[in-house]
Amino acid sequence: MPDTGTTFAGPALADIEAARTRVSAVAQVTPMESSRFLAEIIESPVYLKCENLQRTGSYKIRGAYNRISSLSDEEKARGVVAASAGNHAQGVAFAARELGIKATIFMPIGVPLPKLQATRNYGADVVLRGHSVEEALRAAAEFSQATGAVVIPPFDHLDVVTGQATLGLEILDQVPDVDTVVVSIGGGGLISGIASAVKQRAAAEGRSIRVIGVQAANAAAYPPSLVAGEPVEITTAPTIADGIHVSKPGILNFEIISELVDEVVTVSEADIARALLLLLERAKQVVEPAGAAGVAAILAGKIVDAGTTVVVLSGGNIDPLLMQRVISHGLAASDRYLKLRIMLPDRPGQLARTAELVAEANANVVEVQHTRHGKGLQISQVELELHIETRGPEHRDQVVTKLRDAGFELRVEQ
Repeated sequence: MPDTGTTFAGPALADIEAARTRVSAVAQVTPMESSRFLAEIIESPVYLKCENLQRTGSYKIRGAYNRISSLSDEEKARGVVAASAGNHAQGVAFAARELGIKATIFMPIGVPLPKLQATRNYGADVVLRGHSVEEALRAAAEFSQATGAVVIPPFDHLDVVTGQATLGLEILDQVPDVDTVVVSIGGGGLISGIASAVKQRAAAEGRSIRVIGVQAANAAAYPPSLVAGEPVEITTAPTIADGIHVSKPGILNFEIISELVDEVVTVSEADIARALLLLLERAKQVVEPAGAAGVAAILAGKIVDAGTTVVVLSGGNIDPLLMQRVISHGLAASDRYLKLRIMLPDRPGQLARTAELVAEANANVVEVQHTRHGKGLQISQVELELHIETRGPEHRDQVVTKLRDAGFELRVEQ
């Protein structure tokens, strides 16, 4: 990492300070909460920067407002256009409304209803186009060419990065002795801004701060890009962390990250689901999967020797239906939700007997399915599917052992 006096990639500290003044017109200084549970895991203090409580529900308002407010009067008169499935859309719509500028937002068909309604409620004209963000981006570019509206990119622009960097200054104000900052990465706008701010301030103070990025393993473009030394486009897989589901790093963002970010790690879907559940239960924070990636990295043992650590909860815009599914997934990943298939003799009393055994193990059955038509069943058998709440791995094993010791043939579903 650069020493004092070295020229840094990304925005200058003076420009970040100026952006902070500008962005303060709309962005709140979000809370910084300590986490005893996470601190016990890494054996160092851990703080959560609650940007999920930001206006519009994410940090995106910072970069969007900084970019739009930097436009010339002639550009503002032409209006702005953006493409997004959620947080960027809301940030651009809100910023444009506050600045009295017309905004058109292209969103994919099938975007979650709460995000669609929120974007419209902020005053933007929303156009549903295509079935992916890439298709919406192409439509936004065509709209810009036809109308002259200025495209507001989600991450790959200096003004956007500078706006996101204001979050780094807040982190330093709230936790001056921070040693490590952990940030989720999609295209790289947030972490490149934060790294620019904290590295320059630390260098001026004659110390160092580590910055660690976290990507969903199913959409991790940065590790291969860093190995290749240039942005590489990857084939992604579906991920619950749609806010960081990006197939290729931003050009400017890659330049900054390759110089200033110390490490990039990946987390699984199960890791993310566990993190979201933990944040609900322990921190009382509603966080979207992309915003929980940093906490997921701690739970997965990816953050070590970190010292005083700040984890950025980058957003809280989660669709309630997705939250329901993710919570169920998180319970299963934490061994607190057990799904069993049990082959039973087709005679009276077997269902009651299994329920009795589960109760004796102090577990709770939450769902039951009973069928004579399962694949592989003998004519004299039925299949029982039980969904059981447990208290963790040991209790889960106790339930399984009790049923097997009673002579039941069962299969544990993952």
